[in-house]
Formats: sequence, structure tokens, C-alpha cells
Amino acid sequence: MQISVTFRHMEVSNPIRDYAEEKVSRVKKYIDEPIDAQVVLSVAKKIRHRAEVTLIAKGITIKGSEETDDMYAAIDAVVDKIERQLKKYREKIKEHKPLTGKERRVSKTVYTAESFDAADYEPEIIRSDSFFVKPLAVEEAVMQMDLLHKEFLVFTDAVTEEVNVVYRRKDGNYGLIVPHVK
Repeated sequence: MQISVTFRHMEVSNPIRDYAEEKVSRVKKYIDEPIDAQVVLSVAKKIRHRAEVTLIAKGITIKGSEETDDMYAAIDAVVDKIERQLKKYREKIKEHKPLTGKERRVSKTVYTAESFDAADYEPEIIRSDSFFVKPLAVEEAVMQMDLLHKEFLVFTDAVTEEVNVVYRRKDGNYGLIVPHVK
């Protein structure tokens, strides 16, 4: 398990670093695969201590953050939150069949939106990402979207092998977009 600890707006403290590494290393018991953990510790106005943890392991990304008036308490709270998410994830994985191992490569492009009112305006690409997408069941896609705290997720359906989109609706429910080719 590789853990990187970053300090923002505060002095580097080895006891806090060691404490964060010790607490985050507890999650190894929930995932067998190699884990990459990024911990960001920050202080705002000398009273708001914030701990953010991002875990990347076994094809999933789990994020959590907590803010308290004590850094040690913030670390404890965020690790507890991450552990709850991993337990929930592990239980849901037990209910699903293993995947075939087929993956698709998906590209994501972000355009700048300065002025769409102008008739001669052409959108400009400001960021482009490319990543592999493993086939998921719809329930797994919703769970992954919740773990990432995203509003939508593009995924390959494990049954049909088609690219689908699951999104969070304004009423709190989820929507599913399934493209059909004529």
C-alpha cells in the first residue's frame, strides 16, 4: 500500500503524518489488491481542520473528506467513512457475478463555454482525458458513481457490452441512458 500525505496551509508534522498513515493503512483488510492512497490535510482559519482521502484500488476510486476542529479527529472520521464505504462496496461485490474482463477505452473532453451567444464562436477544448472502463452491472455503476461523488457515470453494460450513462436526477433518484442504434 502506497500512502502519500500532503499538508496544505499548515506545517509538516511527522506525528500527524505517521498517525494518518497508520489509520489509512487499516483499510488494507477490506481490499486485497494494491492500494494507492492520497491523504490531504489542511487547516483554514486555524480552526477548521480538514482531512481528505482518495483510495484507488482494484478498479475503484473511493473519496472521503471530513472537517472538525482537531486534525486527529478529522483523520479518524474520514477513515471511518472510507471503511464504511469499503464494507458496503465489498458486500455489493459479493452479490454480483465476476466480470469477463472486457474493457473499453473512453475519452472525455471538456470544452470552454465563454460565449455561445456569439455566432462565430467555436468551442475550445480545455481538457481531454482517456481511461479504460470495465464492464459493470447497472447497480455497480450506481454504486461507483456514489463512491466517486459524481453526478453521472459512463460505463459499459456487462450484459449488452454497450456504452450506457447513469446519472443522478434532481429528485434524488437515478436515470439510465441506453443508446439504441437504428
